[in-house]
Amino acid sequence: MALSTAADLVKAPLLYKGKVRELYDLGEHFLIVVTDRISAFDYVLDPAVPEKGNVLNKLSSFWFELTGDMMDNHVVHTDINQLGDIITDPELLKDRIMVTRKAERIDIECVVRGYITGGGWRQYEKSGEVNGIKLPDGLRKNAKLDVPIFTPAAKNDVGHDEDIPMDRMKELVGDALAFELQEKSLRLYEFARDYCDQRGIILADCKFEFGMVDGKVILIDEIFTPDASRFWAKENYELDIEIDSMDKEPVRTYLAGSDWDKNSKPDPLPQEVVEATTARYVDIYHRLTDK
Repeated sequence: MALSTAADLVKAPLLYKGKVRELYDLGEHFLIVVTDRISAFDYVLDPAVPEKGNVLNKLSSFWFELTGDMMDNHVVHTDINQLGDIITDPELLKDRIMVTRKAERIDIECVVRGYITGGGWRQYEKSGEVNGIKLPDGLRKNAKLDVPIFTPAAKNDVGHDEDIPMDRMKELVGDALAFELQEKSLRLYEFARDYCDQRGIILADCKFEFGMVDGKVILIDEIFTPDASRFWAKENYELDIEIDSMDKEPVRTYLAGSDWDKNSKPDPLPQEVVEATTARYVDIYHRLTDK
């Protein structure tokens, strides 16, 4: 059973409804519920994708625990039983919830790229640079970079986030915080890149969000999930092609090959596309966690 919203299942004020996550106010803490909603090309699509929310939440929990010794994060607990009668259907939400500290979000999306692909490749084709970082001439699409690069974006709650150079990030948050976020992001990427490599997976790029609690920077939101990272199976890696990523690629492929006008919400996804997408999310979870 896919879950499109938890609003009728949580007896707490709904503060924010994102494309996938819902944020509820528990007083001292936040409650994050991860739904099965799926988005592509800036539209939330129908129907929701079974198991997607469970995978995203459990995978984030897994990575937050794995990186907890190297970086503080917002997780308080993921135990549905501690929420008592706030949750009206504990069985349905048990793998979807995360109780977190109330952090003040830093409005910078911290992106690390280990490979030149996607939006980074499109920038490089035009200018030889990514977010103002000059890269060597002659790179090919999907090439591994000698050193991972930090390519931040200014967050916009409406519309697309805006790629910015490091100098602009310094203007927005100050030099010290900019360098701290850069260092933390690169360290996290390198840790996860090596972990994935041992499991036959390439972590091409990823994004992080950080917040402040009591004057300290902590990791928030989600990390190293298919919605926040570009995973490639090693056996699919090639230069100069569109590599089939281990996420909602079946949805993107279907929409790209359909007659959708891209100016209105697409028609509901076919069942086979939904099932293929569920399988992708479940597969990456198993491969990363061995569970």
